[in-house]
Amino acid sequence: MMSTPIQRFVERDVRLAGGAVLPEVSTAYLTRGRLAADRRNAILVTHGYTGGPDMIEADSEPVDGSWSALIGPGQAIDTERYFVICPNALGSSFGSTNASTIAPQTGKPYGSRFPDIAMSDIVAGQRALVEHLGIPRLHAVVGQSFGGAQVFQWGVDYPDMMDGLASVISAPRMAGVDVSSLQKELAADPNWHGGDYYGVGDMKPLLAAKRFATLRAFGADAVLADRFPDPLERESELRRLAGRWAAQFDANSLLILYKTMAGFDVTGRLARIRAPLLYALSRSDRIIPASRAPQVLAELSRAGVKTSYHEIDSDHGHSAAGTDAAKWSAVLRDFLETVGQPAQEIT
Repeated sequence: MMSTPIQRFVERDVRLAGGAVLPEVSTAYLTRGRLAADRRNAILVTHGYTGGPDMIEADSEPVDGSWSALIGPGQAIDTERYFVICPNALGSSFGSTNASTIAPQTGKPYGSRFPDIAMSDIVAGQRALVEHLGIPRLHAVVGQSFGGAQVFQWGVDYPDMMDGLASVISAPRMAGVDVSSLQKELAADPNWHGGDYYGVGDMKPLLAAKRFATLRAFGADAVLADRFPDPLERESELRRLAGRWAAQFDANSLLILYKTMAGFDVTGRLARIRAPLLYALSRSDRIIPASRAPQVLAELSRAGVKTSYHEIDSDHGHSAAGTDAAKWSAVLRDFLETVGQPAQEIT
């Protein structure tokens, strides 16, 4: 849950990469810290597939994708030095325009009629937000997983807009994304109604079950083991977290963003990246395993991208960036301090 008031930025008549036009796009976002007088201390943080802007909140839950151990006063992304912006992705469920939004043309939720979106559409909306805030250049773009994919997209689409890039537990192409499997799973639920379930079907039970399985696949058992050593108590906590998430997340967003992930591939455009890149993977991750690092690093090297690599020595799997922050926070801090012009202290 977000304790800081959400802010919104609205664009009109936004043409998407696929050709469709959304009459209105609202981007929800949170900020921490203060923008310096020269407006050069801004860091854009991009959230994961099922996450949202609350990942930058001080009291957010690490198992749910929080970076509360990385963002704050004196931390790696020091909010006494940097102005942090975290927008909710287009199509997601935490305040930005998505399938549950009322379509101006019909007066009903978009539902199944919400257009397909590309990663470049998400990033274009973020760039428009950054320009709206009067920021000519970002100190860095930083993100994990689906957010790390956005980092790569930023690098190839707007190479002169940032001093540094940090893509964590991600890759310039998302392998193994099986959209048809998710579509079949959703279609098998009698509440789905082809994606037009608003007011007629309840997708929360399916979402809660999927979230529970996802948390376990992402390494949540290892994350919670110290706090909940009893397996039954740990399972109960995971189910509580899954239910809380399912109450907020929209099933259509699950499909919309999964399609976006499936279509994401910037491997042929990596040579456009000009900013130095920090690339980090988790030793125990089963989603984007550290074994992919040599291939990705070779692609980046051939493209001439100045890259530094760090393997997070964690048992926390895909969640390691936030839940085991101490294992790599110094690396991120050093990277942010060395790219571009030093951020100014704000007094």
